[in-house]
Amino acid sequence: MAMISFIVCLLLFAVIGALSMLKRQPTTSDYLIAGRNVPPWLAGLSAVATNNSGYMFIGMIGLTYSTGLSSVWLMIGWIIGDLTASLLIMKKLRDTAEAEHVHSFGGLLAQWHGTDYNMLRRVSGVLTILFLGAYAAAQFTAGSKALHVLFGWDASTGAIIGAGLVLLYSYSGGIRASIWTDAAQSFVMLGAMCALMWTAAASLGSGSEISEQLIAVSPQFMHWFPDTSWLGVLLFIAGWVFAGFGVAGQPHIVIRYMALDHSENLGRFRVYYYTWFTLFYAATIVVGLLARLVLPDAGSFDAELALPMMSMQLLPEIWVGLVLAGLFAATMSTADSLVLSCSASLTRDLLPEHKASYTVTKVATAVIVLVGLGLSLSGNQSVFALVLIAWGLLATAFVPLLTVYALGGRPSERVALIMLGGGVAVFLLWRWYGLSQMVYEVLPGMLAGLLLFVIFRGRGKRAAHLA
Repeated sequence: MAMISFIVCLLLFAVIGALSMLKRQPTTSDYLIAGRNVPPWLAGLSAVATNNSGYMFIGMIGLTYSTGLSSVWLMIGWIIGDLTASLLIMKKLRDTAEAEHVHSFGGLLAQWHGTDYNMLRRVSGVLTILFLGAYAAAQFTAGSKALHVLFGWDASTGAIIGAGLVLLYSYSGGIRASIWTDAAQSFVMLGAMCALMWTAAASLGSGSEISEQLIAVSPQFMHWFPDTSWLGVLLFIAGWVFAGFGVAGQPHIVIRYMALDHSENLGRFRVYYYTWFTLFYAATIVVGLLARLVLPDAGSFDAELALPMMSMQLLPEIWVGLVLAGLFAATMSTADSLVLSCSASLTRDLLPEHKASYTVTKVATAVIVLVGLGLSLSGNQSVFALVLIAWGLLATAFVPLLTVYALGGRPSERVALIMLGGGVAVFLLWRWYGLSQMVYEVLPGMLAGLLLFVIFRGRGKRAAHLA
């Protein structure tokens, strides 16, 4: 029954993606940005499903299982940062994308002020493909972990199934298929998480009994803040605020804003987006806490497998299949968007001579899927770590420049490239020297990019004055 319900859900998603062919136009504009006519409810649900990936079902639940209540600050900081980016950057980004007729993230950066920064476009395209490729691999890995636990299938099977489905409906309908299936997947994701939360709570007793059991796990498990100084707490929270602000640097999410029908509908977009985001994130944390009581033998298994293991222990088989489908929906809703963003970068930014070719764009989609699948099958990396690295690299590379653009700044191409390189370098060095325990490296990386703009803009002004 678990397998049947799982397969039925996957077939439903595939059918919805295939139905998008009814509205498909054989153009690269329709394939990459759905003709910029997606209604706000559909764009909002698609964006939030894409944002909340296997990272939530696998990584976030695993983190909460291991660390306890203090993981709530990831939710609070992330949503505050995300909302700040939406209010500061996204309307200007949507309007600029339409005015400059761009279909890729690199094109947006290169043409924001009517410029044509060819080198910036190419560098942005390379970074997008590299970082989103790793991100896509994390999604395929998340699916393979769940199937391995629930059905005992080989660890590669889930990755192959996920990659096949993503290729099927992305290849057939492009970003429109991705958006339609994302909306359907968002309901399954939220329903699966809430079903597991309520079932787990009912199995553990009353609210007071659950609270007492959680407090008894360890002295720190139910503390609101990590066991560190107040400065450490502030840096911990600030790091996740900056992580949320990094949403503006995620091409697979930004493309949903670019596909929105009218920028005036951003308010309605946000209602759908943040309502779902808050409910789902909160349910994820609750499930992570309850998992520690249902599966008390911490350290005896991979914490990122807590959700599928708890599902098998608590739920009827048909619901186990639904939870697994929700997890798979989360991975696919992100993976298809990552793949299409990479396709846009490859064809519009790195191969501009073929940018009008609809056929080449579809071939690029297949190539990107195969590369992401290969990365997933090459090792058993932590989903949480892979996503944080990829998200952080994208944020530190692109968000400082987008922030400057949104505030009216007009950096030269040279300064823009220095900002990209400097942010990424600081991110990598911060991680290399083990400073991530102090603060998530996206914070110093983004600040470094902004600081480089201030420094080199000042030098440019002095040089112009002397001349």
